[in-house]
Amino acid sequence: MSMNISNVRRMFNMCCLFGLIDYNNTFNAKEKNRLIKILSTECEARGTDATGIAFNTESGLHISKRPIPAHKMWYRIPESARVVMGHTRMTTQGSEKFNFNNHPFFGHVDKLDFALAHNGVLHNDNELRIAECLPKTNIQTDSYVAVQLIEKENALGFDAIRKMAEKTEGSFCYTILDEKNNLYIVKGDNPMAIYKFNGFYLYASTDEILTRAVKKIGLKNYSRINISCGDILKITPNGTIEIQTFHFKDRYFGAWSNYCNYSAFDPYEAEDIYIDEITEYAGYFGIAPEDVVMLLEYGYDELEIEEMLYDPLELQKCISEIKLCEMLC
Repeated sequence: MSMNISNVRRMFNMCCLFGLIDYNNTFNAKEKNRLIKILSTECEARGTDATGIAFNTESGLHISKRPIPAHKMWYRIPESARVVMGHTRMTTQGSEKFNFNNHPFFGHVDKLDFALAHNGVLHNDNELRIAECLPKTNIQTDSYVAVQLIEKENALGFDAIRKMAEKTEGSFCYTILDEKNNLYIVKGDNPMAIYKFNGFYLYASTDEILTRAVKKIGLKNYSRINISCGDILKITPNGTIEIQTFHFKDRYFGAWSNYCNYSAFDPYEAEDIYIDEITEYAGYFGIAPEDVVMLLEYGYDELEIEEMLYDPLELQKCISEIKLCEMLC
């Protein structure tokens, strides 16, 4: 009996962020719906458990989300919606069957509504709820703590977002849309690709996804917008870009770094700390410490093991296949 190595060794994806900023009103309603349909369907590569979008109309902020893959989603985006912020979900915490657990999430600060979506996994959300005295909620996801931290500041802007980003620990990239059509992209260590066209922007979590979508939509002639770990990028309603920064707390080294500069740390000591953190986190999913050691002995590195934790059922399957192989060999 042979193991399916491609299944055992593959890297598991997280959720996907995607969106359109049509600041020049380039597209009519039919074109916008087609564009978002194609883009979100390509994003299924990183999540099919749920799909959601947020956009503004004359009546305010609207969020539409359902526990279905993007290709089954029926979008009804009006022509007046200049910005569409979307998310496809791979469930890690909080069942997608309860739609309040799906992204984007609604938030409100002083006379301003906003929506937030998150790609990644936070590992200090429970600690933050206690330390920050955040209100109880039925929403079970780690991501929602980011909304609550912004609401606690009772403001939405660079300062409030910076405070939130510097308090949350783990892997993340956030997108935040306010009811005035300002879109913020808050990049931690998770990927983000942004393309600028004549009159509009498109974005998605990876270049590969965005490039495929652009080709299927039939678009050409674009430039890439650079965004780095530790950046807060704001795209205003007229298409201008403003950038400020935050200190990203690296999930591997567990210490404050300036825009992900790791030079101040001992990599060998940090690797041991990271393995300990992975082992502890794996325990939350019922993965025994000896199974983590076994994966390391079979040649998986820490990043691969962490990625596999985003799909615990597949990880258990991988471990079972390795144990079966050991028994038969």
